[in-house]
Amino acid sequence: MINVRPSEARGHANHGWLDSHHTFSFASYYDPDHMGFRALRVINEDRVTSGEGFDTHPHRDMEIITYPLSGAIAHRDSTGGNGLLRAGEVQRMTAGTGVMHSEMNGSDEDVHFLQIWIIPDTKGLKPEYEQKLFPEKDRQGRWRVVASPDARDGSLTVHQDVLLSSTLLGAGEKAEYTLPKGRHAWLQVARGAGTLNGVALKAGDGVAVTDESSLVLVASEPMEALLFDLA
Repeated sequence: MINVRPSEARGHANHGWLDSHHTFSFASYYDPDHMGFRALRVINEDRVTSGEGFDTHPHRDMEIITYPLSGAIAHRDSTGGNGLLRAGEVQRMTAGTGVMHSEMNGSDEDVHFLQIWIIPDTKGLKPEYEQKLFPEKDRQGRWRVVASPDARDGSLTVHQDVLLSSTLLGAGEKAEYTLPKGRHAWLQVARGAGTLNGVALKAGDGVAVTDESSLVLVASEPMEALLFDLA
């Protein structure tokens, strides 16, 4: 079963310096029918103007993944992690027992990124931070695992039974994925357009997948997408 969550159905908040779309309930946007999917709790698509950002604030007991699409994010947190995060890089922060962090636009243009929250399998973990580059050539025309519970293939380590993969597709290209029996998937189209198993999709759309063993994503225009393989 393929259930599309259209881009235009998401929650939306525009604070001037921040333009944010919420796939699931977040902050003042509440939708009891969209509180998350399996262990996936938040997918926010954020655009932050130059010189602005999120001042130091706390998080606890959450796996937080930051996925830039353009621009650069200047990150600093209480684990000692700091630096710039650019498109092609992915960051994972385990909030665990508690962490303070800030995210600022680190470029002279708008920064566009996805902020993802995953509920961890264990509470009270030691706070951690890691960041890695996943080159375009490794994601072009194929799924590349960028986060997993066992750091497979050099991916980030996430404390939950979830595999997060990323792909880049040119017009007419496709990426196929086999979903093991009993697993669920969430596909998020970061940009571009195409079809998943023949169902039309556009930028910002999300798709909940159950009882489908074979997933075929085909781009009708250049596309970037994320796939969450979930218990």
